[in-house]
Amino acid sequence: MPERSPSPAEQQRPVRPGAGCDFRVQGGPQPRDPYSGGTHGQGLLPELELGPLPTDCPGPLCTDPSAGKSGYLQAPEGGSCQPGITNAVTMTTSHQPQDRYKAVWLIFFMLGLGTLLPWNFFMTATAYFTNRLDQSQNVSLVPAEPREDVQASATPPAPSPERNSLSAIFNNVMTLCAMLPLLLFTCLNSFLHQRIPQAVRILGSLVAILLLFLITAILVKVPLDALPFFVFTMVKIMLINSFGAILQGSLFGLAGLLPASYTAPIMSGQGLAGFFASVAMICAIATGSELSESAFGYFITACGVIILTIICYLGLPRLEFYRYYQQLKLEGPGEQETKLDLISKGEESKASPEESRISAPNSQPTNESHSVRAILKNILVPALSVCFVFTITIGMFPAVAAEVKSSIAGTSAWRNYFIPVSCFLTFNIFDWLGRSLTAFTMWPGKDSLWLPSLVLARLAFVPLLLLCNVQPRRYLTAVFDHDAWFIFFMAAFAFSNGYLASLCMCFGPKKVKPAEAETAGAIMAFFLSLGLALGAVFSFLFRAIV
Repeated sequence: MPERSPSPAEQQRPVRPGAGCDFRVQGGPQPRDPYSGGTHGQGLLPELELGPLPTDCPGPLCTDPSAGKSGYLQAPEGGSCQPGITNAVTMTTSHQPQDRYKAVWLIFFMLGLGTLLPWNFFMTATAYFTNRLDQSQNVSLVPAEPREDVQASATPPAPSPERNSLSAIFNNVMTLCAMLPLLLFTCLNSFLHQRIPQAVRILGSLVAILLLFLITAILVKVPLDALPFFVFTMVKIMLINSFGAILQGSLFGLAGLLPASYTAPIMSGQGLAGFFASVAMICAIATGSELSESAFGYFITACGVIILTIICYLGLPRLEFYRYYQQLKLEGPGEQETKLDLISKGEESKASPEESRISAPNSQPTNESHSVRAILKNILVPALSVCFVFTITIGMFPAVAAEVKSSIAGTSAWRNYFIPVSCFLTFNIFDWLGRSLTAFTMWPGKDSLWLPSLVLARLAFVPLLLLCNVQPRRYLTAVFDHDAWFIFFMAAFAFSNGYLASLCMCFGPKKVKPAEAETAGAIMAFFLSLGLALGAVFSFLFRAIV
């Protein structure tokens, strides 16, 4: 009986192995993510071993459901197998687009910068808010010395009751109004992100934050009484952090779909945001600008950064590298081979009825609601680690660190620059360096016991910083009273925070299947926010025991 010649469609389709066969894909090794820390299904595109493709594989053609999620092939053991369902197994390097000019990396860096730079400018203007409360009670503004009003003598001359109550509680109330909505909405985002489209969450949050900062900038020029100004400011803080929580959780979930190295630019951009805010504070002191003028500049700059961030996000879907990993989440590898060429041209796939039947079972697992409890079990170690890192960090900085006084300044200009330089600038520079280092090395690995051990070791910074020259103090003796000790401790404290927190955020989504990576990233963002909230609570305890 003569052989039937294959049709053109069959000639283009790759050879598919049968179910239950122990096989290895023939062809060259596939590139894998160098930061994945392993090859056994840990990366999105693991390297496949060489070997001959068997020709005598009886049985119906099928695919293991786990293979479509994790990106590697495995003979099903006890899994459901549907006859007639096929899946492509050959994926060559030509199908894996490169991040040309590091465009996606730079966009994620800009998204991280835009997430925290507005809020960092808001915190830098804390002195403006407290002095604005005093000004409404006929008290003149203090010339551009940030936080001098907060750190001044404990007995200011003849304060009025309203001024004393509102100015004194501003920082504590601001912390609570910032951290509680941040924690609540990050938690909600972890559960509801599958029901609300990604673009709505990210663009909606950015636009809302932009409008709030525009209102804040306008109110700099509008006189208000103390109480209405205080209440309105706290409402804005709650709204900014609510939308910021949704934005941050969505961004980490988005980065979880890409290789592990693409969470690092978000963390690095957030670290650089603090550096810019610190430099702005120092420049305001050096130029002698009025607090209201400096604050107006902060808020307008924040608006410009948010607009630039929106533009960057809108350009992200145009990049082939990003679309490739978005498609990898939505479809099994079987459809990747027939659609990647169309994706690179920006076209939509026009599947035949037969292809639609083939793709349906592959898309079902990714459309189901993944169990949050199962995902949390897999990422529990990095999640608790990032929570502990930020609990220690926020517990000490800036509540305790900003109260350290210089022991060598006397009446020199260093007295005005000591906290902005040795505390805020030092912290933000070394925090950014630690976050950025994860772009070059990711030691220890995601399954190493060294990671939680190093995280717990950061607890040693609590007594070290408490024994610096924190003033006023009632119980402890200042052991490390020289300025050099404080600067050294702050540098190590900040570097370890940036590096370990960035490692945890990178590793979390890579401990689950690609289809679950977005949910894992949102859960990691929740634990990050939980650490911030716990740190704000412990900051009162740490300051009280000095």
